[in-house]
Amino acid sequence: MTISATDVRFDADKMWVTLEDGRVIGMPLSWFPRLKAASADERAEVHFSAFGLHWAAIDEDISVSGLLDGRGAAESAA
Repeated sequence: MTISATDVRFDADKMWVTLEDGRVIGMPLSWFPRLKAASADERAEVHFSAFGLHWAAIDEDISVSGLLDGRGAAESAA
């Protein structure tokens, strides 16, 4: 079963993702350096797919399964 994201919003320190089943999950922006450095306009240009979120302008892809597993962007693990 695949759960999709339906909305994303940001505050000063976190990204909040709403899932189609009604859950809202939050994670630190520090897990996603490209999103943290992005402008509000760049963050607003998100595209939702069955598997995750994509920001073309900053070349960022985040899977819902990764969020549910508590994983950040690959470069944040370095």
